[in-house]
Amino acid sequence: ELRDEPGTFGLAWTTTPWTLPGNVALAVGKDITYVKIESAGQKYILAKANLASLMKDKAYQVIQELKGKDLKGKSYQPLFDYFNKPDIKNIANAFKIYIADFVTIEDGAGIVHIAPAFGEDDMNLGNEKNLPFIQHVNMDGRFTPKVKDFAGLEVKPKEDTQATDKKIVKYLGDKSLVFSQELYSHSYPHCWRCDTPLLNYTTSSWFVNVTKIKDDLLKNAKNINWMPAHLKEGRFGKWLEGARDWSISRQRFWGSVIPIWKCQGRGKGTNSKEQSAGCGEIRVIGSTKELEELSGKKIKDLHKHVIDKITFKCEKCGGSMKRIPDVLDCWFESGSMPYAQMHYPFENKALFEANFPAEFIAEGVDQTRAWFYYLHVLATALKGSHAYKNVIANGIVLAADGKKMSKKLNNYPDPEIIFKRYGADPIRYYLAASPVMRAEDLNFTESDMVEQSRFFNILLNVLSFYQMFAGKIKVQDITEEDLGNILDQWIIARLEVLKKNVTQKMDKYDLNAVREIPEFINDLSTWYVRRSRDRFKSGQEPEKIRALRTLRHVLSNLSRVMAPFMPFTAEYLYQELNGQKESVHLEDWPAVNENYIDQKVLDYMDIVRKIVELGLAQRAEKKIKVRQPLREFSIFNPESSSGQVFQFSNEYIELIKDELNVKNIKQEKGEGDLEVKLDTTMSDELKQEGLLRELIRTINGMRKKMKLTIEDRVVVEYNSADKTINAVFAKKGGELKKSVLAGELKLVDQNLEEIKINDIEVGMKISKI
Repeated sequence: ELRDEPGTFGLAWTTTPWTLPGNVALAVGKDITYVKIESAGQKYILAKANLASLMKDKAYQVIQELKGKDLKGKSYQPLFDYFNKPDIKNIANAFKIYIADFVTIEDGAGIVHIAPAFGEDDMNLGNEKNLPFIQHVNMDGRFTPKVKDFAGLEVKPKEDTQATDKKIVKYLGDKSLVFSQELYSHSYPHCWRCDTPLLNYTTSSWFVNVTKIKDDLLKNAKNINWMPAHLKEGRFGKWLEGARDWSISRQRFWGSVIPIWKCQGRGKGTNSKEQSAGCGEIRVIGSTKELEELSGKKIKDLHKHVIDKITFKCEKCGGSMKRIPDVLDCWFESGSMPYAQMHYPFENKALFEANFPAEFIAEGVDQTRAWFYYLHVLATALKGSHAYKNVIANGIVLAADGKKMSKKLNNYPDPEIIFKRYGADPIRYYLAASPVMRAEDLNFTESDMVEQSRFFNILLNVLSFYQMFAGKIKVQDITEEDLGNILDQWIIARLEVLKKNVTQKMDKYDLNAVREIPEFINDLSTWYVRRSRDRFKSGQEPEKIRALRTLRHVLSNLSRVMAPFMPFTAEYLYQELNGQKESVHLEDWPAVNENYIDQKVLDYMDIVRKIVELGLAQRAEKKIKVRQPLREFSIFNPESSSGQVFQFSNEYIELIKDELNVKNIKQEKGEGDLEVKLDTTMSDELKQEGLLRELIRTINGMRKKMKLTIEDRVVVEYNSADKTINAVFAKKGGELKKSVLAGELKLVDQNLEEIKINDIEVGMKISKI
């Protein structure tokens, strides 16, 4: 109620009625429009924008419209008179309306209740306007005795957190000082252990004068490499720009004691008032040795309950120097880690200085305003330097539903089960390749992890393929003379590009570099190995050896590239290849051989694969299997980035012909984008070749079911009423036997298992010789 306008009330909104006994002021927005209204014989002042919502079920009349600045300085009657006493410091400034820039009209009535002891904005306004500081709640969370009507009550009792608020509201309601009340859901801090509400509580503190070194903080931060890079000038940089003095003291029992001793005087019975109260002399102790020399006591335990008993004589007045009761903010300890871990500067001086600043640290992105920040502040203050050179800031791994992983909610799979089911490396890959390595959050799902880690099996299949054809051959590493085949040149160039890309990204501390590996493994398997399969099976020993050397070289280098990311798979691969050292993790990081990166080969192979992709798409559209040979395929050549038309040599042409299963390739100059055309007309000869391929696939499938190896030979028995199939066996028997490792093809007159080959019924049986 305004003092100079009895019967006129300012409507102030709060979600914490327990703070109202500590109210000392009201705040309004300077340019917010307010109205004075009359309703049910009373007058009220509130924000015009909220008039309809606050008065929705009440009749009213607008009397006056005014700005917040018009309310400035008006006095009001305090809700409680517990602290309206002349001996209260700055009481003359209390119970008035002030202008504040934090006032909004998003909630409430546009008038904010101010209690400096229980809110940051309130405290700042209180300091600015010299308002009384009323702390009507003790550290135990109960009202002080001065709050007579509620003395000793818990403000947020665990069993019913709103019980005291309701009593406050009832008390005010009985005095006609409550305009309205309603249940309102809003965020509120809770204890992470017991889930009970927390109280904001203003207390005295020791501060580090961070603003004094802010320019140095910003200067030193320029020497730090961040991953992701935007944090440097963004979240971290902005935090440094707005750096404030750092409160380093805490009123707790456990913690590192603040090594500050203050003169407390000589105790009772002294004549001098100064000696009784202490002269206030302060001394900062720099070591246990110094404290032992001052106190004459041996220091064996640095815990608070021991150190608090250590006193010594004040050099200024002869009084007793006692330690201040506070302990250090734990972030001060965390920020001191580089020095504390080496007991610097008391020991290991040369070792510390050789390794400071640290090459690299990693933590969650939230540490930009915590550990990363405090390390930087202390390093700048103590050493005039940054504390670290490189940072990886990760996001948070959340449950599949986007919520925080919680034992209580049981919303995540058991890690031990995941490790046993899939191994550690797929999880390592999934996380290292994810956005969580770029300070973004990740919703962990088992199915995504499984899908993204399929390349592990592909790699193991490639290894098995190599071992199968290498057999007992002692395969040496490649030489440049071995790289005559275009596929060998291409995969070696791809390997060097992989090494180069991963190296460059890792030099920048970008762990997403691991994403390069599955793409390479896919190229290795689906293009190099598949297109080179006939070379491995070849009876031409030199060609087979060159292919084996190339593949071994690739797998060996790949194991070293994979080692930091997928250590177990890399080790298995390395050991299976009989690596030269005891472990892949004792190998050097593979150097890039620029001589092997033939960009022309890479460009041409890229366009060849694109051509094949388009050709296969046309086959699928026309529903013609790849095993069915076709007569001709036309390529309308595109231009390269240099403006020259791609002209494919015979090596590339043969790859396209074999991949698309066509007899002839025509190259024509094209316009614009790459275009291709498939000739789908088929002769009897082409149809027979298609049937041959189907027979080869079917018989090899039967071999696989029988678990036969490449050393095993078989007899193929068959019969059919179809002349075309019989002609294939007769005319192309030699090629068929070679492709299915058969010693004999036998036409028999007996019942055999019926198998369909392109809708033609064939009786067939294979037997191991």
